[in-house]
Amino acid sequence: MTRPYAPGYGIPTDLLLKAYASGVFPMAESATDPEVFWVRPEARGVIPLDAFHVPHSLAKTIRQGRFEIRIDSDFEGTIDACGEKRSGRLSTWINGPIREAYTRLHRIGHAHSVEAWREGRLVGGLYGVRLGSAFFGESMFSRETDSSKVCLVHLVERLRERKFVLLDTQFTTDHLKRFGAVDVPRDRYEKMLAAALTSEAVFYP
Repeated sequence: MTRPYAPGYGIPTDLLLKAYASGVFPMAESATDPEVFWVRPEARGVIPLDAFHVPHSLAKTIRQGRFEIRIDSDFEGTIDACGEKRSGRLSTWINGPIREAYTRLHRIGHAHSVEAWREGRLVGGLYGVRLGSAFFGESMFSRETDSSKVCLVHLVERLRERKFVLLDTQFTTDHLKRFGAVDVPRDRYEKMLAAALTSEAVFYP
């Protein structure tokens, strides 16, 4: 399903939150495409919070304290960085309407960023949507080795501490499978989502 967007027109906030509550999320064909389409995958990527795995080499990096981790310090900078072209990825699905919509979600407390900083520079991060006791990971970026991975570890720690029950990754990748990500059939995922929406978890502060 697609819907065109005129310049300056965004995805309505209430529609976006209802979509997430129904197991649907928006994407775009490219950063320059003014339209979005709505996705409801047959299989959904999920990282079970009680089965999250931290690779040994990454645990060593975390112990070294190479990065300063901040929460919601620069959400817009994070989403912009996630939309940058970089080696191995020449296009992005984060277009104008999506950037605008998630920035509005952030302002009302439904979207958050976990950021890695080094020497005063934003060098890695991720962002996602919080609804009920579910967190929907949207995108991540790295400007330095392991920076986004460290952010993922901090995200999971935060979700566990604050009694979240669902970490949605939309899809699985070989990268995410190293951390324990699995594919969940749509009907099972929607039951997990419904359960997560029966309670409210606070991400920040």
